[in-house]
Amino acid sequence: MALKSTIFKAHLAIADIDHGYYADHQLTLARHPSETDERMMVRLAALALQAHELQDTCQGDGQLAFGAGLSDPEDPDISLTDFTGRKRLWIEVGQPEDKPLAKACSRADAVVVYAFAHAAEVWWKGIENKLSRLDRLQVWRLPAGESQALVQLAERSMQLQATVQDGALTLSGAAASVTVEPQRWK
Repeated sequence: MALKSTIFKAHLAIADIDHGYYADHQLTLARHPSETDERMMVRLAALALQAHELQDTCQGDGQLAFGAGLSDPEDPDISLTDFTGRKRLWIEVGQPEDKPLAKACSRADAVVVYAFAHAAEVWWKGIENKLSRLDRLQVWRLPAGESQALVQLAERSMQLQATVQDGALTLSGAAASVTVEPQRWK
């Protein structure tokens, strides 16, 4: 019998000072049985960091949503789709392989990867040359300590405030406040 995903609900109030984006998002996160709280919270952080694209790219006329994630490797972790169905933004978290990223670059206007955990450095050194030719791709690294700290915010029902200023994301909830400063690799 297959294990079912665990459902998390999040009310995310985003104040992206860097991009002038201010909005509330009611989100449902389905955490795959093999997904850790850290990975799930990195997905949430990635959405908060890229939410401004809803306004910047689609002038508010699009859908920013979590994909099937680990349940379907062909589906992005997060996507921004405009009203015509065109994928404007494809977001992956973790350390994806080069071929699926190349395929994503052919299917979306922009692809963003948020690598995290201690293995991110090793992954980047091994894949950097393969990804250098992908013009639509950006790769960001979340320091391991910061991505692990996000776990303390994980609750089945979350009320979170996300503030983006000077490239850093501060996620605040009832339990704690965590600042993540992504570093751009590509």
